[in-house]
Amino acid sequence: MLTYPAIDPVAIQIGPAAIHWYGLMYVVGFLAAWLLGRWRAGRPWSPVTPAQVDDLVFYGAVGVIVGGKLGYHLFYNLPGLMADPLALLRIWEGGMSFHGGFIGVVVAVILYARRHRIDAFRLGDFVAPLTPIGLGAGRLGNFINGELWGRPSDVPWAMVYPPLGDVARHPSQLYQMALEGIALFVLLWWFSAKPRPRMAVTGLFLAGYGVLRGFVEFFRMPDAHIGYLAFGWLTMGHLLTLPMIAAGAGMLWWGYRNSDSRR
Repeated sequence: MLTYPAIDPVAIQIGPAAIHWYGLMYVVGFLAAWLLGRWRAGRPWSPVTPAQVDDLVFYGAVGVIVGGKLGYHLFYNLPGLMADPLALLRIWEGGMSFHGGFIGVVVAVILYARRHRIDAFRLGDFVAPLTPIGLGAGRLGNFINGELWGRPSDVPWAMVYPPLGDVARHPSQLYQMALEGIALFVLLWWFSAKPRPRMAVTGLFLAGYGVLRGFVEFFRMPDAHIGYLAFGWLTMGHLLTLPMIAAGAGMLWWGYRNSDSRR
């Protein structure tokens, strides 16, 4: 059994200005997407040029932040948003929803594709492999913030988080970092290293994330103000991943079914 290493969520403090680790994790994610995107944009089948990646990452960053924050409050904390609308602006406090951020990125990709007259599905296939590093960094930020803890456990690597008592718990944030961040990135980067049918890469991202997130939900505590939705184990996270898995499987099937949809 391990004890949570109390980490100051503030990375740098200069007078009244504070830079939080959680915010820095987003910088890491956007920087990784930008570097990987510019490198991948040099491929002959890329729908964008390296120079266009700069604007694309900016669109994506706005989508992640606006969608993630709004999605969290709509899906998980609507009463809190009604009581404190300015909570939408405080991204350093956590409270970001992947599913909201995903919707925000989808909107950003569609808007960017329309502006530059690029096929939105092909652009989505380009963007999908760039996202897992940011997801993993965000989960590390959750761990540093001491939030989104797992269920009680007696596994050797279970951690005691003092504010929650002396019960050891799964470090579910690290599970998500390893699966949704590292493992999903390796899978998508390998899969997208050569031309695939149109929509296939996006479909694999959706299905892969949905399966991995659904798996980790069995080790993660549900939001205290929501609890389990049914059966003593079904969480909001489970519910929100189901349409992702279905959509991803459908896109994979459709992409490979249509031979004329190859990149």
